Amino acid sequence: MLVKWWKGQDLNLCTPKRADLQSAAINHSATLPQQEICVRQQKGFSFLCQVCDVYSMKKDYQKGGKPPKKDFSEYKAQAKKQKVNMWGTHAVREAWLNPARSIKSFYVLEQALKNFEDTMKAAQDAGLTRPEPKIVDRYTLDNWLGEDVVHQGLAIDAEPLEEFFVQDMVSRVRNAERSVFVILDQVTDPHNIGAIMRSASAFGAHGIIMQNRHAPEITGTLAKTACGAVDHIPVAYETNLGRAVTYLQEHGYQTIGLDERAEKTLSEITLPAKAVLILGAEGKGMRPHLREQCDYLVRLPTQGAILSLNVSNAAAVALYALCA
Repeated sequence: MLVKWWKGQDLNLCTPKRADLQSAAINHSATLPQQEICVRQQKGFSFLCQVCDVYSMKKDYQKGGKPPKKDFSEYKAQAKKQKVNMWGTHAVREAWLNPARSIKSFYVLEQALKNFEDTMKAAQDAGLTRPEPKIVDRYTLDNWLGEDVVHQGLAIDAEPLEEFFVQDMVSRVRNAERSVFVILDQVTDPHNIGAIMRSASAFGAHGIIMQNRHAPEITGTLAKTACGAVDHIPVAYETNLGRAVTYLQEHGYQTIGLDERAEKTLSEITLPAKAVLILGAEGKGMRPHLREQCDYLVRLPTQGAILSLNVSNAAAVALYALCA
């Protein structure tokens, strides 16, 4: 039987094998009679088969082939178990320093931990209770989150922030001379929402309102894009945006809807001290009933061949004008 193997007979595949050991990898899942298994184990052929596999893969790789894909199911299961939901330097830092945020676990690359020590010390000085860092390698973190995710070596499992409603937001700024809220009507792209949250926080808006049926969670890619803004600007999820608009109008707010087909530009109206900026989804725009509720429908004064902006860019321009 052993002689047959060396003459080119593979007991697993039952097909001729080249003597230079560069054939395909041996199928270890094939079933052999118990007597043959014993013979192979006694003669060390178990080890020889492993050497053949490695040798064959090495030759294929040197010829320009790709190494075999690894099984990441174990890492995916770990990621689901660990519930890592926020990553990136800015998002993790702002969550770490937010007294209202509860963090259950912290995973970090050894090199990234050194750059995060000042943030950890600041949280400790502020009396915040935070979990001990768990050092992981980049390979593990990449496969927990996905190879395309830019995690910058930091990831946490954070509890959601306190839930807000429109009434809460109005109450928080009741003594402010100027206040601006943003309503997102069926804007669902987490990149766009994250960018809008970042602009809203940077320019001093006081809250964002979304419909709970069409809004993504404030974690993951959205939080990374927002660069920490999710821990600085409140977000309210409302069942009915029309009722939310009515409530705001009853409390002295004027609603401004951005619409590229509007006759007036934003600079052609008198900007109110208490304003609500309403943005619709790209392509569809605002829904008809919200358009009808707007006190103003305006467009941005664009010129040239491109007359429209991405919703997050349009929000940044409008927020600058309203909050300046």
